[in-house]
Amino acid sequence: MSDAPATVLVYSSRPEVREAVRTAVGRRPAPDVGPLTWIECATGEDVVDTVDGGGVDLCILDGEAQPTGGLALARQLTVEVADRPALCVLIARQPDRWLAHWSQADATLAFPVDPLVAPEVVAGLLRAHAGRRPVSR
Repeated sequence: MSDAPATVLVYSSRPEVREAVRTAVGRRPAPDVGPLTWIECATGEDVVDTVDGGGVDLCILDGEAQPTGGLALARQLTVEVADRPALCVLIARQPDRWLAHWSQADATLAFPVDPLVAPEVVAGLLRAHAGRRPVSR
């Protein structure tokens, strides 16, 4: 991946969770990735509309969000969007990893978000999806 900017959508119904993710990942998660542009979504409908609009490289979805959880959104995006962005789900409990697998998310992050782990996971997902730049609609 080059230094091309990447767009990361972070979804949670709680603003403090969105802030924690942005703070842990930062503006440039690795020297060869970024800089990142952040889009915040507070509802599942906003996530679907934003992804449908194109241009999103990665979605970080809160599995505990209400009323629509990130696991359900990950599954919906996988089924409905052929050129979907990379998907990472925040999980509060390690036993929920099987749900992330069911949702077909590409990765998980434990909440609270570890600032040593999160940039590495985000950079890896963006590198893996670099060849599949998002479609502009």
